[in-house]
Amino acid sequence: MNTVRVALLQMTACADDQNANQSRGELFCRQAHEMNADIALFPEMWNIGYKLPDPNREEERLRWQAKAISRDHPFVLHFRELARELKMSIALTYLEQWPGAPRNSVSIIDRHGDIIMTYAKVHTCDFDKEAACTPGKGFYVCTLDTKNGLVQVGLMICYDREFPESARILMLKGAEIILTPNACSLGKTRIDQFKTRAFENMVGVAMTNYAAPQENGHSVAFNAVFYDNNGDPVNPLLVEASEEEGIYLADFNMEEMRAYRERETWGNAFRKPRSYNLLTSTDVNPPFIRRNARRMPR
Repeated sequence: MNTVRVALLQMTACADDQNANQSRGELFCRQAHEMNADIALFPEMWNIGYKLPDPNREEERLRWQAKAISRDHPFVLHFRELARELKMSIALTYLEQWPGAPRNSVSIIDRHGDIIMTYAKVHTCDFDKEAACTPGKGFYVCTLDTKNGLVQVGLMICYDREFPESARILMLKGAEIILTPNACSLGKTRIDQFKTRAFENMVGVAMTNYAAPQENGHSVAFNAVFYDNNGDPVNPLLVEASEEEGIYLADFNMEEMRAYRERETWGNAFRKPRSYNLLTSTDVNPPFIRRNARRMPR
């Protein structure tokens, strides 16, 4: 195995026009296929664009939640058929129907057209409008069949990447590449933070954002490899987009990454988890008490 190519589909959505977004997404997927991509990664909540309701307006919230779709909705089925036709995996994002309130989800569709994993955003922005969503309950890794072999793929969405635990759990579950749909402004701090997730876990990371003017683009990907065989630092940046629409390619050399993960000291090589019990505590003390924080039950 050599390279896994991830296409970052940096687009602007056609507001909440699902049919228009479907057509636009298909066009970009076909272009990604022509660029020999193995995986096409959408920005966050692509089916209706990432525009959330005012939580203080009940009617607006209910109208928005009614736009959620199931995994067997024609929108999802369309991209399953497209993945099968193109023989290319698609990481498709959408507002997913769920009891009570919808979820902010991404489904990995493999090159055979099968959904092999669906992940719902765990760290919903409960301090803001995303409190209208049901949070996911965990982080998961799947084995993705690419034309160059099997790859262990994990998922996180936007705000998830701001918590070290998200990428850490995915690494512990075996992730080699973490795909990250996004919908917010990406400046140096957030990009450096994302780079750190790659470094501390020895994983490849790839993030797709909306293009300007909806967001500011700068979709980005980092390699898992930060040092060469001689211990000299190397630049892990694979690609960083401009603000404009486009397809930006990130090539992950799996042989190089796996050799690096076998020899270096990060990831799970020298951790001391017996000292980390406090990380699983649900207790919250000042100054971090927030009345609108939703703690997941054990």
